[in-house]
Amino acid sequence: MTRSVYAQALSCLLVFLASFAFASAQISSSRYGAAPTTYRIATNDTLRVVVFQESDLEITARVDASGMVNLPLLGQIRIAGHTIPEAEQAIARAYQNERYLRSPQVTISIVDYAPREISIQGQVRAPGRYPLPIEQTMTLVELVTRAGGFTDVARGSAVTVTRVKADGSTEKFVVDVQSLIRGRSRASVEDNSLALQPGDIVYVPERII
Repeated sequence: MTRSVYAQALSCLLVFLASFAFASAQISSSRYGAAPTTYRIATNDTLRVVVFQESDLEITARVDASGMVNLPLLGQIRIAGHTIPEAEQAIARAYQNERYLRSPQVTISIVDYAPREISIQGQVRAPGRYPLPIEQTMTLVELVTRAGGFTDVARGSAVTVTRVKADGSTEKFVVDVQSLIRGRSRASVEDNSLALQPGDIVYVPERII
């Protein structure tokens, strides 16, 4: 009987220790900026850049307003809009192309995330800025819902998304959000899969009566 109680107590202790270790790992991961591979680096993110066995090149730096980060030897390099793996490859390539390193192994982690916001204006009931979750995506339908839905005079079939690309240029999408909301078959696959990105400006025009 005593042995059975001891075994149960030991089992509970092991479960507790395992849970504690898992929680500690999660905290450590968050602290050192672990980010999903789909996350795109944004301006004002603070990054830690490490080059394997090159301690002189290790740096913690903030991505400036133009999407650039200042790195040892290389100077300014644009990485905003890139995923973590893409940015790691771009930096490694730069060190290689400039012949500073033969086969560099670059690791990037997020030290501090910049505020991530999307703006929606025009014919919605609650226009303004809305936060974009760091490790999640948001669709236009979800954003319009958050903004209280369309007004009675909104032209939901011609919602415009303006986006600043990694190279500083802008691109625009016109999306039939009304069809997406109503589940109409004419809604395109591209419209349905469009995920909003930090800094996107969404405009809902007024319907011409």
